[in-house]
This record gives sequence, C-alpha cells and structure tokens, in this order.
Amino acid sequence: MNHQIIVKNYPVGWLQESNFEYRQVPIAKPGESEVLIENRFLSLDPYMRGRLSGSKSYAPSAELGQVMVGSCTGVVIESRSNKFRPGDTVLNTLGWQTHGICKDTELKAIDTSEIPEHAYLGVLGMPGVTAWTGLIDICEAKRGETVVVDAASGAVGSVVGQLALARGCHVIGIAGSVEKCNYVVEELGFNACINHQAPDFKDQIKNILPKGIDCLFENVGGEIFETLLLLMNPFSRIALCGLVSEYNVNPYGNRCLRSILINRIKFQGFIVTDKLETWPAIIKELKQAYLQGHLKYKLSQVDGIENAPKALIDLLKGNNFGKQVVKLS
Repeated sequence: MNHQIIVKNYPVGWLQESNFEYRQVPIAKPGESEVLIENRFLSLDPYMRGRLSGSKSYAPSAELGQVMVGSCTGVVIESRSNKFRPGDTVLNTLGWQTHGICKDTELKAIDTSEIPEHAYLGVLGMPGVTAWTGLIDICEAKRGETVVVDAASGAVGSVVGQLALARGCHVIGIAGSVEKCNYVVEELGFNACINHQAPDFKDQIKNILPKGIDCLFENVGGEIFETLLLLMNPFSRIALCGLVSEYNVNPYGNRCLRSILINRIKFQGFIVTDKLETWPAIIKELKQAYLQGHLKYKLSQVDGIENAPKALIDLLKGNNFGKQVVKLS
C-alpha cells in the first residue's frame, strides 16, 4: 500500500496536525516512460507553510484533498523508461507519500556512492542553492566584510555561514538556543553566534557588531529583523530569503524601514526556483566543497510518514536542529 498524508484543510493561525489526514491507497502501476518509486526520505522546509493557504503566492497552493507537496529521495522499483532502471536512486517531487509514479523527465538521478542521499535534500539541494544564491549572487559578500545570518543552525543558514567563511568574511550567526549557537561556532566555525531568546539579545548583538553589518541573509523577520536593520552599514546588502517568524501569525509591523533609505541598502527578496538554470553549476561547487570536508550539515530526522505533520510544526517553531527530514522506509 501507498501511505500518504493529504491536505485536509488550510490552517488559520498556527499549523495544526488536524490540517492533515493520513490515508492508504493501492500502489499504482507505471505507464509508458514512467517509473514507480519507493521514497526513502522526505524533506520538510519552511516554505511549506506558505503553500498551505488559498492566498495567491509565488507558487500554487497545496490542493485540498491531495498529497502534501514536498521533495523526496527514493529508489526506482519498477521502470518503463529507458532512462532509469530498478535500483536507481532519484530525486523527485512526489510529496508526502511512500510510493509514486513519475514521468522520467520529472526525475533526477543522484550519486550516493560517496554522499548520503538525504544530503541532496539539504546542503546539496534546494537549501544549499538558496544559501549560495542569496549570499553570493545577491549579497555579493566580499573578503573582510561582516555577514550576519539568522536561523544560523538551519538547513539554509548553516550553509550561508560556511560559504561566507570560505570567502574570508567575518560571520555572526543568530539561533534559538545555546546548544544551536555552540554548534555553529564550535562545529561550523562561525566567529560568534547570539541566542535570540536571551533576555539581553539586543544588547549582545549591538556589542558584537561594533562595525555594523555589511551583508544580512534574512530568514526570520519580525523583531529580530528590525533589530538587525538598525545595524546595517551604508551601501550594505540584504538577501530576504524568508520570514519564518511571521508565517503563522499576523505580519510584524516594522518601524525601521527608514534604515533602507538612509543607508542606501540593497534589499532584495528572492525565490530560488526563479533561476533553475543556475542550479547545476552551484550544486557542482557545493558538492566539491562537501567532498573536501569544507561543508558540513546536521541532520534532524523523524521516522514514519505519520509523524511528518508534527515534524513540520516543530520546524516552524524552531524545535528542530539542522536539516529536517522524515525517513519513510
């Protein structure tokens, strides 16, 4: 049987497990130029909250009554394609289900001889490309500059910091616990990391940034972003990747946008899927850095598709640590 999680209804306010429904359906048979896949790992990412809405956005909403959207890695178990054979490991977008049928044009083969397959959902996948695009293409981080990234221990933020360090930048992270801050400093090499839950967070961040911020990779939004906005240098750059603190509540009323004007800040939001043609070259660079031991990541794993809804909620609350995946088989 194919085990699935479908979208039962759209959340109002915080996402709830009751917004999803578990079901079992028979496993389908592949048609011409199609393959049957057994998924092994499902990626969970903050963008998913935005898809659980009927509001217009940069991508279509997840459909009510249909399988929740998402990327997976899996193995081909039956093929009617001359491009893939049973046993091939592939990247797909079948969503929250254990099995599925894909056209051979919708799949990407991945090499797991030296790299764990779940890495292709994180550091060598969309999060890694997102980090590269925001830091290098938008922020254009340069040697000697100060780079700040919030959600620093997450799938995107951890890569941002490591790429910035490799370019000779001074890197400051912001994370949601002492444990996470210790990880990005001691394991990933960040110059410092501040716990945003500390009562004196604002004082700490000001003290650690006496020369201000040249590049900000923004993942969180809300009051944290407002605090950082006041520390931006003239002609600094901001890559707006996400606003995870605002996805389940009303948007934050930012009072400091004047800083963008008076500091002549380059401020650009981006969606990494806008330029899919850049992905192969970026992933090639990330893969080389990973194989050379210069790019590390931490995996946060839960087992069983039935636990995917709770794992996504924990991710949005900051309760996970690293790249969040669900092991399906």
